[in-house]
Amino acid sequence: MFYSKILKNNDIQHCFFSRNNGVSKGIYKSLNCGIGSKDDGSNVEKNLDIVSKKFQINKSNLILMRQTHSNIVKIVENTNNTKKFDCDSLLTYDKSFALCVLTADCAPILIYESKKKIVGCIHAGWRGAFNGIIENTLDKIKEMGASLENIFACVGPCIAQNNYEVKEDFYLKFLKISKNNESFFLKNYKKTYNFDLRSFVNKKLKNCGVSHIENITVDTFAQKNEYFSHRRAKKLGENDYGRCISVIKKTDTQN
Repeated sequence: MFYSKILKNNDIQHCFFSRNNGVSKGIYKSLNCGIGSKDDGSNVEKNLDIVSKKFQINKSNLILMRQTHSNIVKIVENTNNTKKFDCDSLLTYDKSFALCVLTADCAPILIYESKKKIVGCIHAGWRGAFNGIIENTLDKIKEMGASLENIFACVGPCIAQNNYEVKEDFYLKFLKISKNNESFFLKNYKKTYNFDLRSFVNKKLKNCGVSHIENITVDTFAQKNEYFSHRRAKKLGENDYGRCISVIKKTDTQN
């Protein structure tokens, strides 16, 4: 597991969990928190229990998303949150809730606005980032009365460029929006390209006006014993894969 230096303060708790120290078996070994995976559901629930105990909260206050690579942002405002949110970004003022994002190559982003005391998490795969999940999240934060200059963001472990091979139609999709996007691609000998998701996400944050950004530069594809990876599972011919969880919460001392 990793902790961000930029998010390390008395106002919040957070963690980018690895795949270790859980109870799941086989390809899901061991801290698989993927509620949508084909793993034994009871093991996933036990893994979520482990996470909730780490944050010293009831499991019902771990707020999970039904992630669909959308650009939809939801604000968690009350205790009637037993149902999962259909979105790819969550924000809250409420210290009762721990906001969670599940990833297996996509970039998890944890954010904190230090003046209004807002915490948030973003599921930033290529599709969500391409379609504006980062911009929409930051617009929503501004609607909540926050200022971008007070936002601290950490981009967690995700797939590295050298392991993110894409076809030409993917490359052209990005160039159609802006020729500047060419900087996020490297052409290789197979007439395909390698995409730099981390740099793309960072550029999005910076373009929106976020200046306090940290990166945990770990490659989920390469770190087989530490992280789940959708692309690695596909390459190995596995029929499913686990999901790592990243969590952020206001401390109980905050209003």
